[in-house]
Amino acid sequence: MSEMIAPEKVAANKPEAVQEVARMNQLAGPAQRAESPLHHADLGTIAQKGPKNGGVTLQEHKLLGHLVIRGSQDNQAFLAGAREALGFDLPTAPLSSVQQGDRSVRWISPDEWLLIVPGEEAFDVEEQLRAAMGGHFAIVNVSGGQTVLELSGPEARSVLKKSTPYDVHDRNFPVGKVVTSVFAKTQAVIRRTGEQSWELVIRRSFADYAWLWLQDASAEYGLVVKA
Repeated sequence: MSEMIAPEKVAANKPEAVQEVARMNQLAGPAQRAESPLHHADLGTIAQKGPKNGGVTLQEHKLLGHLVIRGSQDNQAFLAGAREALGFDLPTAPLSSVQQGDRSVRWISPDEWLLIVPGEEAFDVEEQLRAAMGGHFAIVNVSGGQTVLELSGPEARSVLKKSTPYDVHDRNFPVGKVVTSVFAKTQAVIRRTGEQSWELVIRRSFADYAWLWLQDASAEYGLVVKA
């Protein structure tokens, strides 16, 4: 349910800069229908009626909560607050990521991280982060503007080689590494999640293009769609 927190409802003991922040719960209520960026592609039907075996498997992890977090690594109140709210540290090593249960954080730049959580938790997690963090920081809920595509299977790397100029060989791209790079004619945040599995964070406006590209790039290996 959409719920706006007005500035005057923020705790009075917060610094004035924080008091002026308005947050919105982007979770759809009973009167709204939430649709993922690839809703129109009807991946559920394709998964049900399409091939069951192939070299590449694709799955959309839809309607997750995406929070962009900005802050300085020199600000210990910021880092400690993130640890208190999340239960683990933000990754500070370049191009690294952290996964704990159904929550994951991707290092984007020295002062930027992408936190992905279950969609129904995004608003509460943002509130917890804001309550725990100190100093200068920023949190933006971009859940509606992105989606996560998982590529897996023995030929998943072959598809990535067609799609990005970044070196995805084992020696350069171990499990847990994350990069923001060109993907076909768009951009993706690419994270390696296993020996034969990768996640792509794609902007909503390019989701259809990425889906069409991946169908074509996977054709010679056999594409299996998973619901």
